[in-house]
Amino acid sequence: MYIAIFLGSVLIAAISQVLLKKSAMKQYKNRLLEYFNPYVICGYGILFLSMLMTVFAYRGVDMKTGPVLEATSYLYVAVLSAIFLKEKISAKKKIGLFVIIVGVVISNL
Repeated sequence: MYIAIFLGSVLIAAISQVLLKKSAMKQYKNRLLEYFNPYVICGYGILFLSMLMTVFAYRGVDMKTGPVLEATSYLYVAVLSAIFLKEKISAKKKIGLFVIIVGVVISNL
């Protein structure tokens, strides 16, 4: 259960990153709107939720396993960016993501 919570927190953090990137891609009328808009407020709000979930998940996840699970964020960000930001996943990125997956699998054996 704690691993699922940890992976959920990593996914939520990835969603937060995509929201913040989406906000950064827009032009705003003034500096205040640049920082106080729905994307930024929701992005930082769910990032805070992700932090709370991660702290809770460490109750049942070993300290050596946490960083390995955290590495899955690269996968989430790449997929979410491709879907919502229409970014391309290059061959180098695909190889890198594959290496991350292999590393996560090996470290959990």
